[in-house]
Amino acid sequence: MRFLLVEDDSMVGESLRKALRQDGFTIDWVQDGRAAEVALSSETYDLLLLDLGLPSKSGLEVLRSVRQTGNRIPVLILTARDAVSDRITGLDAGADDYLIKPFDFDELEARIRALLRRQAGRVDSVIRLGELTLNTTSREVHFKGQAVTLSGREYALLEAFLDRPGAVLSLAQLEEKIYGWDDEIGSNAVEVYIHGLRKKLGSDFIKNVRGVGYMVPKPQ
Repeated sequence: MRFLLVEDDSMVGESLRKALRQDGFTIDWVQDGRAAEVALSSETYDLLLLDLGLPSKSGLEVLRSVRQTGNRIPVLILTARDAVSDRITGLDAGADDYLIKPFDFDELEARIRALLRRQAGRVDSVIRLGELTLNTTSREVHFKGQAVTLSGREYALLEAFLDRPGAVLSLAQLEEKIYGWDDEIGSNAVEVYIHGLRKKLGSDFIKNVRGVGYMVPKPQ
């Protein structure tokens, strides 16, 4: 999962980026509203974490612009503005959730999981596909009743496939899911992680669609 974090406070931004990366998410971080709009227009993200008090363009302006373009990305506002009127304004502008600073990181994680479930149309934290289960809360994976240990990027790739079973994902789409701006991408990095998943889940689990990309078929 790849998130855009928009936060002008360097200490808060660095802390959030570090903690979310430790949770296995790919994080791009910008510190003003105009940079946020550029990122959102050029990249594909699974979630937007948005402060309101930003330089150059406010978080509310960014949010309204996002919704006016038809972008349905889940938006979680993170702000110190705790008045009820501020919360109403943010939610009416198109935010999906609103969290007041300072907040507990565990609560942030829970709200992120809830937004991602809602976006994917799921009602709980467990994704099931045939004999495979993936728990997005505990990040545990089981296949044929046995626990499977995955690296962070193997997990991120598997989650990307399970979010869209039957869909063919290109190398570029898969790279977007697991790499941020600061990450160095090897020439065959995605293929290496796919090879690792195939070793652990079976050689036929991920199909190669020649010249297009990869897919995890839906169970028959």
